[in-house]
Amino acid sequence: MTETEFLKLADSTLRAIEAALEQATIDTGLDVECSRSGNVLEIEFVDNGSKIIVNSQAPMQEMWVAAKSGGFHYKQDGRQWRNTRDGSELFAALSDMVSRQSGSQVLLTAG
Repeated sequence: MTETEFLKLADSTLRAIEAALEQATIDTGLDVECSRSGNVLEIEFVDNGSKIIVNSQAPMQEMWVAAKSGGFHYKQDGRQWRNTRDGSELFAALSDMVSRQSGSQVLLTAG
């Protein structure tokens, strides 16, 4: 994948995460604030002040996630972003991270 293709896919992924969080807010009352600066998406949990940071790493062609539970790297397998260590899918993993940090069960989908 070229760098241009990666950047387009990464931007689309960050927008999908924002949209999924917005939908979760409507569906479950999740109280988060998202802010985006370029390739970095910051998700702040209003109730407890904790954050999850999602950003794209063009040189590595990966999406990186930093949460209370740790740091994770995801690489595109042609269909989905997969964790480079355990193979978990990005949106499923984010659902778990958001659920843990918010204290509410949340299911995020790519759309």
